[in-house]
Formats: sequence, C-alpha cells, structure tokens
Amino acid sequence: MTKEVLELILHRDAVMTEDAMRKCYTEDEDLATLLNSERYSLFAGGKRIRPALTLEFCRLFGGEDEAALPFACAVEMIHTYSLIHDDLPCMDNDDLRRGKPTNHKVFGETMALLAGDSLLTGAFEIAASNQAAGAEISAMAVAYLAQNAGRYGMVGGQVIDLEGEHKKLTLDQLIKLHSMKTGALISAAAVMGALAAGVPLTDPRMRDVITYAENIGLAFQIVDDILDQTGDAEALGKNVGVDAEHHKNTFLTFYSVEQAQFYADRLTAEAVTALRKYPGSETLCAIAEWLAERKV
Repeated sequence: MTKEVLELILHRDAVMTEDAMRKCYTEDEDLATLLNSERYSLFAGGKRIRPALTLEFCRLFGGEDEAALPFACAVEMIHTYSLIHDDLPCMDNDDLRRGKPTNHKVFGETMALLAGDSLLTGAFEIAASNQAAGAEISAMAVAYLAQNAGRYGMVGGQVIDLEGEHKKLTLDQLIKLHSMKTGALISAAAVMGALAAGVPLTDPRMRDVITYAENIGLAFQIVDDILDQTGDAEALGKNVGVDAEHHKNTFLTFYSVEQAQFYADRLTAEAVTALRKYPGSETLCAIAEWLAERKV
C-alpha cells in the first residue's frame, strides 16, 4: 500500500470520527465555555490513529462501521482528555499542543481540568450507548476501555512516569511504563474494533489483535522519544526537548537513536507478522509501518 493511499484511508476514518463526535454536542448557553474548551482540543487535529485502529479492526473481521464508530469516538475522547491533563502545570506544564496553545493557556487551568473530566465521562456515555453493537458487546468494550484507561493502564503509566522523574528506571520499568501510558489505550482501540465485529475476548484472533497493538504502541513511544530529541517543534506541533527538561527516563536513556529505531522496527515487524495472515490486513500493516517511519 502506498503512503498516499494510506493517508486517504486515515483521512476518511478521521472525518467519519470527527463528524460522529460533533453530534455528541448539544448547545447550552450556560455551558458554552466548557463545550468550547472540549471542542478546542478535540478538534485541534492530530493523527487520529486510535479511532482508525478501532474502525479498521472492525472491518478486518467483517464488522460494520456503525458498530465501531461509537467506540472510535470514545477512545479519541479519552486520548484528548489525557492530553489536556498531561499539559497542565501540575503535570508536564506544556504550552503547545498540535501547533496551538494548550487548553489551559486558552481557557485557564480550572476549565481545562473540567473539560478533561467531561471528555472522559462523555467517552463512556457514548460507548455504553452503542446500539449498533448491542448491550452485551458494549458492556465488554466499556469494561475493557476502563481497565486500559485507568489505574492499571494509561493513568497508572502516567503515575510511574511522574514518580520516575529525577530517578533512574530500569529498562523493564520503562517498558512497563509506556506499555501502560501509551500502549494500553492503543490496545483498547484495537480490541474494541474487534469486539464491534463480534470477535469474543476469548477468541484466538484476539491474541493477534493484542500482539499487534502492544507492539505498535511501544514502537510509537520509541519513535516519540527519538523525535523529542531530534524532531522539529514546528513540524511536530509541540515543544521538543521536554523529556530532557523534566529529567524523564526515555528509550534514549538506554539506546542510541539508531539502536532505538532498530528496536522500533523490530516491534513493528512483529506486529505486522501477527496480522499478515488475515485477508484485508493491508491497511493495518501499513499503519504499523508508517508509525515506525514517521517524522511528525
């Protein structure tokens, strides 16, 4: 698959997800500041990889977009809430995200905090209300999403990251950190797509889904660490050198840039191997390879 074809597919999935997320909002004059704060970050751009994974895994196993779309919206809303909170002064204290001032720079810290809270709770509302997938599948998806977004997933990874500042983590601890902080939500996106297609959590195919997702999640973070040291802030749409400024442990603590990229490429190859046997997996394989090669 060419890069141009992949970009068209990702653009289609992004537009579909954004259109669905916009329908989640009903105007309320008394809540205008909150709603504007949410939408400011939710529709600020970004790669929309997580909802694309949800949609593409549903298609891979013969499901319909209608069943996957609420789950795709939910995972992107949770991802956006995490970015808003990560950027707050009490966390990473960033002032640039996706090429724009961070949410708290525009709406203030209190409203940014509440916008993140609202996106998180709204995500579970839309996932639980997925009539196209049905009540049983929606319940499984919500439970899986909660597990991977919470204390033993994304939030727990953020805690390990924050408490790891100013002290040396082992490589195993760093891998655990990012498998939770970044990889868990990517795994949730993929698994929810398969669930939407009717693949049970106990189905052997789900093991391949999770292997793919865990590998691209870790590879994604490795490339992020490389770009934080070598990338261009204008192209990336966010500040670079932030990890070093906060004395964070990264994969470049343990590897050279070349070694880290080799590690990311190996993980990507394993992800592709897990899916290549399935007819129609070309898009997901191309996503994995594109993420490992990205410069933004």
